[in-house]
Amino acid sequence: MTLSSHLLRITCLLLFIGLGSCASWRGDEAPEPQVHLTKVEVVRARLVEQKFMLHFRVDNPDDSDLTVRGITYRIHLGDLLLTEGEHEHWFTVRPGHSRYFRVPIRTNLWPQVRKLVKMLEKPRQQIPYRLEGELETGLFIAHYVHLRRNGVIIAADFIAE
Repeated sequence: MTLSSHLLRITCLLLFIGLGSCASWRGDEAPEPQVHLTKVEVVRARLVEQKFMLHFRVDNPDDSDLTVRGITYRIHLGDLLLTEGEHEHWFTVRPGHSRYFRVPIRTNLWPQVRKLVKMLEKPRQQIPYRLEGELETGLFIAHYVHLRRNGVIIAADFIAE
């Protein structure tokens, strides 16, 4: 064997050892960050276009900084898909702290207006909602935190008297 083949093997060995340590760098013991949809703000509502601002809170229960890269989301109201998309927004959450961020969305609910009106016929009735998606975290190596939150809203709470 030549010196160059030895160097090539040693380099490959070091590369594989380094990649193995990167894969286990985060560890299974680290607590997952929590993501909450805290508010849905209506920015503008027109017949064929609606603009909303989604307000999220990210809680970092870990003892090290959490770098957030962005979020992919889907929001359902009952069986109706209200919106889906992704938003790239980098920020850091300090250990044991929370950070708020906003996601602007635009949608067209006109094709589903009949289903939506049917849901809103009884304004005091609870309407289930579901948030699904992934929060992309990590500074150098991406880590995906899967989101799934369920709840109910009451339309009368959002209607001004």
